[in-house]
Amino acid sequence: MNEKRSALVFGATGLVGRYLVEELIDNQEYSLIKVFGRGEYQAKNEKIEYHRIDFDQPGSWSGRVTGDDLFVCLGTTIRKAGSVAMMERIDRDYPASIARIGAENGIRRVAVVSSMGANPASKNYYLRIKGQMEERIMAAGIAKKVIVRPSMLMGDRVEFRFSEWLAKGVMTVINPLLAGSARKYRGIHGRTVARAMIGLLKFPSDQVVFQSDRLLDEGR
Repeated sequence: MNEKRSALVFGATGLVGRYLVEELIDNQEYSLIKVFGRGEYQAKNEKIEYHRIDFDQPGSWSGRVTGDDLFVCLGTTIRKAGSVAMMERIDRDYPASIARIGAENGIRRVAVVSSMGANPASKNYYLRIKGQMEERIMAAGIAKKVIVRPSMLMGDRVEFRFSEWLAKGVMTVINPLLAGSARKYRGIHGRTVARAMIGLLKFPSDQVVFQSDRLLDEGR
């Protein structure tokens, strides 16, 4: 019988994170799901162990970042963050810090949500932040790394974002037209991304970065 695994999830209330927790609950390979967050969280399953933390005080919670598979789904918007500096902290600094702590605590597998077009040299601040985050994840010291770059995320968020709602409507119409090399631009459901993250961590390959079209295949 295979030994049960433990998962650690940061960003469990976001679009991908919520679906990820649901998939981990249904996955028989995992017996424990450690969820880390800064606010209230309703643990809906006995597998879940919730840790309420202050991301800016890692010394108070770093010792609890132990287990097998680390999943980081942190992300925000400039409107919600309030400033580029705060967005940098949430989208770049927190994931890098979490991965570094995980490496120090012996975690050997990490999967992180980034973005299509992420590039540390990009003139677009969002894509630049994501690219810088990827660089820091790569340097954190965890052996197996999976960085997923989804396109427009589909699915239900807790909060309503009008511009995203509008874009999703457009993507629903044009998705069938995006084929071949353009397939990676198709909108992708958050659950598909979550399934792909879990599956790709087990994939025996040195490949690190996975584009959205690969996620569509892996997350079916």
